[in-house]
Amino acid sequence: MLFLILGKGKTGSLVAEVAAERGHSVRALEIHENRGASALTAPTLAGVDAVIDFTSPESAVENMRAVLSLGCRIVVGTTGWYAQLDDLCELAARRGGSILYGTNFSIGVQKLFRLTAELAKLEGYAFSITETHHVTKLDAPSGTALTLKEIIQGVRPGADIDIKSHRIADAKGEHIVKAKSEVDELELRHDAFSRRGFAIGAVRGAEWLAQQKKPGAWEFREIFDQL
Repeated sequence: MLFLILGKGKTGSLVAEVAAERGHSVRALEIHENRGASALTAPTLAGVDAVIDFTSPESAVENMRAVLSLGCRIVVGTTGWYAQLDDLCELAARRGGSILYGTNFSIGVQKLFRLTAELAKLEGYAFSITETHHVTKLDAPSGTALTLKEIIQGVRPGADIDIKSHRIADAKGEHIVKAKSEVDELELRHDAFSRRGFAIGAVRGAEWLAQQKKPGAWEFREIFDQL
């Protein structure tokens, strides 16, 4: 397959490396090479099986609009843009494009999501979330932390869930979910040792998306079992 990687930062570069390791052809564009999604034209996307975006929230929205308007496929690992999710899913449906998005493409984090849903069933517990990332991460709380909160509130509507965010050096990503009662405390924790787990998930997601015969919009946590 041929993948076009948007963003040559630490994660984007690793995505390109993993894709090549898995036998795919790779092209990559830095943000300054694609300002305002100017490089995402029909000739550029010809033959591309999927675009993979690891840029910034603002750039990601521009990139998605360009790719989806041309009826192409895009995997979005960037977070912080979900206020426009409905509009972009509608664009995908209208123009025959496809989008796979997620707050976290780590397979381990997908398991954390499911375990959190089970933990949230406990009666008599208060829940809290702590997340730690590198100092250059633009959004806080992280998209993953917000997904964890959404999962808990899906089981316990209206629950007040405190999220604490920390930005430290080059932290790869840590998420802790706690359930505390008067008698004990339970903790779920995912600690990423490197960004490679995110890169592997993104590439496997792109492989999956490229094989879908019908256009559409999917969240990674809904389809990761199919990888």
